[in-house]
Amino acid sequence: MSFSCKNIDSNENDNNKENSPIPTELVQPQDIEYLGAFRLPVEEEGTVNSWEWGGFALTYYPKGDKDGEDDGFPGSLFGTGHAWEYRFSEINIPKPVISRNKKISELNRAKTLQGFRDILNISDYEILRVGIQYLPAQGGQSKGKLYFCFGQHFQEPQDLTHGWCELDLKNPKKRGYWYIDTSHHEYNTNDYMFEIPKNWADKYAEGYYLATGRFRDGGWSGQGPSLFAIAPWKQGNPPPNGTKLKYKTLLKYTSTEDYDQPQHTMNDYQNSDEWQGGVWLTKGNKAAVIFVGTKGKGECWYGNENGPCLNCDNRGWWSTKFEGQIIFYDPSDFVKVLKGELKEYEPQPYAKLNIDKYLYHIHSEQQKDHLGAVAFDRERGYLYIMEPYVDNDRPIVHVFKIK
Repeated sequence: MSFSCKNIDSNENDNNKENSPIPTELVQPQDIEYLGAFRLPVEEEGTVNSWEWGGFALTYYPKGDKDGEDDGFPGSLFGTGHAWEYRFSEINIPKPVISRNKKISELNRAKTLQGFRDILNISDYEILRVGIQYLPAQGGQSKGKLYFCFGQHFQEPQDLTHGWCELDLKNPKKRGYWYIDTSHHEYNTNDYMFEIPKNWADKYAEGYYLATGRFRDGGWSGQGPSLFAIAPWKQGNPPPNGTKLKYKTLLKYTSTEDYDQPQHTMNDYQNSDEWQGGVWLTKGNKAAVIFVGTKGKGECWYGNENGPCLNCDNRGWWSTKFEGQIIFYDPSDFVKVLKGELKEYEPQPYAKLNIDKYLYHIHSEQQKDHLGAVAFDRERGYLYIMEPYVDNDRPIVHVFKIK
């Protein structure tokens, strides 16, 4: 492959240079252009070493697939497979295809660079949540790391939830586990992770380059997505097992468990919402923090798809209809939170984008799980969003470009 990485491992792209200007304008929905989709590899189908029922953790690795095709989509993606164990794998990025009639067979298929490995060993967890993010070497590190967080549907406050490992999945040298001691941290810190641009973090957040958070249905995590900035490398290389990580709160709404307190929620919040991933977008002089997921619309209730109930199958939070959405937050609001000029629950989305028209598996208005995890190639402005359960229960990856 003939492209040049230009010292990417040192965060040398435009919006990660220490002295580069911090964007002052906002990415708008019309700035996001659809480029098409691609399929994932066929692995050991019917086992946990496959992409079946997966697609809920994803990160972009700029130095991956160095010997791949020169097709304009360099780098690789680390993601997690089957939702029983969330094993890690690395794939290349084939050129996305727009299929006018949404035929799976017209899409290019990615190739496996590293096969599935059980890094976390959490098969005894119930309804897993996992987030992963690549960062180049920080502090005293000699190499970049894969950071991860994990949790389950019902969790205890003393559970440890964060760690890191090497990019060689055969020899991951897993380190951790640690946790973040914020209120309701067992439900609001351990599902998605993404990179905070270096110039922004250096100026406003003391070099905390890693964002982590979670949204749990029912609002136990807070009635909207949560977000915290962390920097584990500042507390050791690695921090000792059981370390309470220092953090900076960027976004946190009131938990429904705090029913005796004033209820601060995201606008248009519903208990059936599902926010599966996030990214800090930057492109030129524009930026936004986005969350992707499935938004409940209309009426909302606890029960099944037919209405409220307690002793019924398929029980959970439901709405009249669901949409696959991207919601946009203004990074300057998080500056105000850090400075004490806004409360942690005051930032609100300034825009939203329904992307259902691009999806392949939406067959009814009440269908859940429209979108899975998301990753971002900051240098080129490529946004990778997983759509689960499309290709024989494997996800596909949709590709967008920030114009």
